[in-house]
Amino acid sequence: MLNNKSNMIIKVESDKTDQVIDITSQISDVVKNSKIGKGICYVYVPHTTAAVTINENADPDVKEDFLKGLGEIVPDNIPYKHSEGNSPAHIKASMIGAGEMIIVEDDQLLLGVWQGIYFCEFDGPRQRKVYVKVLEG
Repeated sequence: MLNNKSNMIIKVESDKTDQVIDITSQISDVVKNSKIGKGICYVYVPHTTAAVTINENADPDVKEDFLKGLGEIVPDNIPYKHSEGNSPAHIKASMIGAGEMIIVEDDQLLLGVWQGIYFCEFDGPRQRKVYVKVLEG
């Protein structure tokens, strides 16, 4: 049985159209402050043009390569029909996904040595929200 121990909203501000922002420390702080011991941390992005992912956080070039690769897969210069002009952002966000679930042990996220949690902005610059729910269990 999982028991709700903590709900938190983290604000993230981007300064570019496409940007990958490391939010690992903010999520870790929520988990530590929850004092659940062990359980699950769910990270959710409530935006249709932004996403969240777990990836390498040791080499900063990974973020640049990530965005470059997505730009090749979902180019800006094709005749999309969506009138707002941000169709590539919607597609990228759907490809990456709106949520991540991380196991918690001893009030710490069980991430791999090289892993970090990233907010992915595809329609910035903007101020966004990230919901964090920590469940004991």
